[in-house]
Amino acid sequence: MNNIKEKNPKKGILHILLAAFFFSLMTLTLRLAGDLPTMEKAFFRNFVALIISIIMLSKSKEKFHILKQSYPHIFLRSLFGTLGLIANFWAIDRLGLADANMLNKMSPFFAMLMSVFILQEKPDKVEWFTLIIAFLGSILIVKPSLGLASLPALVGLFGGFCAGTAYTFLRSVTRRGERGPIVVMCFSLFSTLATLPFMLLNWHPMTLKQLLLMLLSGTCAMGGQLNITAAYTYAPAAEISVYDYSQVIFAAILGLIFFGELPDILSFAGYAVIIGIAIFKWYYTLKIKTKDEK
Repeated sequence: MNNIKEKNPKKGILHILLAAFFFSLMTLTLRLAGDLPTMEKAFFRNFVALIISIIMLSKSKEKFHILKQSYPHIFLRSLFGTLGLIANFWAIDRLGLADANMLNKMSPFFAMLMSVFILQEKPDKVEWFTLIIAFLGSILIVKPSLGLASLPALVGLFGGFCAGTAYTFLRSVTRRGERGPIVVMCFSLFSTLATLPFMLLNWHPMTLKQLLLMLLSGTCAMGGQLNITAAYTYAPAAEISVYDYSQVIFAAILGLIFFGELPDILSFAGYAVIIGIAIFKWYYTLKIKTKDEK
């Protein structure tokens, strides 16, 4: 069966916004879970997604069938995705949250850059411009410190590179017709097995509340993974990467609601920049599409 979807930037944007929302919820539940070891959080983040994806696939017509041409791309998506996850979590434990988030927001840059080499998708000057402006907007929000000049920061940057590369291989495998839940299951299985030994070596007993929050975090991660997979199925990184910065805005709203964190004037300026450039990117994409159809 051919699962290749036609290019549809509108659906791609919708899914990347949904992914950003679910990943923001995931971050919220991880924070509410309190002080747990990094690998323990990483394990549960992926284990729940693994179980849900297995259930979804068991009820599908094609079950667990994987296209032969997908094997190397799924492996590379899983490898880089797991390395990015571990590097990001490691950096978060050693950097300020703002610095870690700032480095993680480099992933859309790397996704667009790697798409040039892996997929031969060439962004134009306007697409690079919108991504740079969105990145500058996120700097106003998270306000990174001098901690960016450190070894943990380099690890965090490596995490951003791995995440962007993983998204590129994600588009590569879905463009070849592989189903999203299959990609999510393989990534979740790979990550679960990779983090399991480290979690067992440094196990921290959880309260019932922490366990429920970790299960909820994994569920939100599953929602994020399914939507990010769908997003890069419908559109290339050059067209939709800028919308990934909406996660910063979602996180700020959740921070205000649950922790009473009121954004300052620079943060509001950052929100305005990100929303403004997203609207501009939307208009630009529609303009180019209309021009091509004439």
